[in-house]
Amino acid sequence: MGWFGSFIRSNPAIFGAMGASAATLVFVMRFVLEQWREDAEIKPVQPKTQYITQDTEDSLKAETLSTLLGHYNYAIRETSAKIVCDRAVNDDSTIELLLWGITRPDYDERMKNLRALAVITDPQSLHALHTWKAYAALVRSLELSLDPDQEKLDDETWDDYPLRDMTEKLCLMFLCQLIGRYDAEKLIKAKFVEKWLAKQKWGSSEQERQLNFYQYAAQKNNRISEIITCIQKSPAGREALIKAGLMTKTSAPDPDDEDEGRMIAERFNILISMDVGDSDGRIVARTITTDFDEHRRRQLHREAMVLNDGTHPVNHEDIIQRNHGSPP
Repeated sequence: MGWFGSFIRSNPAIFGAMGASAATLVFVMRFVLEQWREDAEIKPVQPKTQYITQDTEDSLKAETLSTLLGHYNYAIRETSAKIVCDRAVNDDSTIELLLWGITRPDYDERMKNLRALAVITDPQSLHALHTWKAYAALVRSLELSLDPDQEKLDDETWDDYPLRDMTEKLCLMFLCQLIGRYDAEKLIKAKFVEKWLAKQKWGSSEQERQLNFYQYAAQKNNRISEIITCIQKSPAGREALIKAGLMTKTSAPDPDDEDEGRMIAERFNILISMDVGDSDGRIVARTITTDFDEHRRRQLHREAMVLNDGTHPVNHEDIIQRNHGSPP
């Protein structure tokens, strides 16, 4: 090793060149081996995202879609069903055929067509049913679904809607969605009040029908009460309700009246003025007075104040309410 050490000390440049050459050789060999390894590696093919264009959808024939609807892949079945529904809801002849079907006297045929309408429509395609023909067909379907053995709608604690026939529920579902997005004018012109709402079993006498109708609209929370509320907001709707004997001119609510207490008083005026000597009159007057007292009690509670600095839980002493004898 003595001669090698003396060689390095005497020729440092040659030794530096040899070291650099060795390091370069190692680096090059490593780079070559890594490149060879990457080239030899078999990489899996990445799936390409493919989208179905409108031209592709339009080119699919009915036979092809029928086959795809039975495909084992759920995504393919779902996409095929969506294409079929889009085609149906955008085809005027298909919509007219289904609307014609829901007006047939045969129950099974009406149900089949109502279910088909429910399948192909969604909130984005609801405009297809916002036509005169659609409203008239839905009202006619409701008229055919009237139950001759319906119980009187005079029970305040019982909601009859869940037990109604499915054909009625489907029609009312469509109507609720339509008037919720648009308004009730076309429904009123289709004589929904005269052909279906007024034919419900509200009672035998005019006073009983008006009372039961008011209680149903005020206390029930279902699609029928929602439709009644929308109809009452329309002047044409209130006029139809008055002609049907379900309201009077003094009991019809005015949506432009900001005085809620006066509106309720006017609504009850005609019924309170009934002959209380009659047993039916006493029942009506007592019920209306109770409703008015309940409204006043709620109004007083809304005007209460709560004073609490946060150092203790809220209790009855912190609540300051208006005295019942104080002016409103």
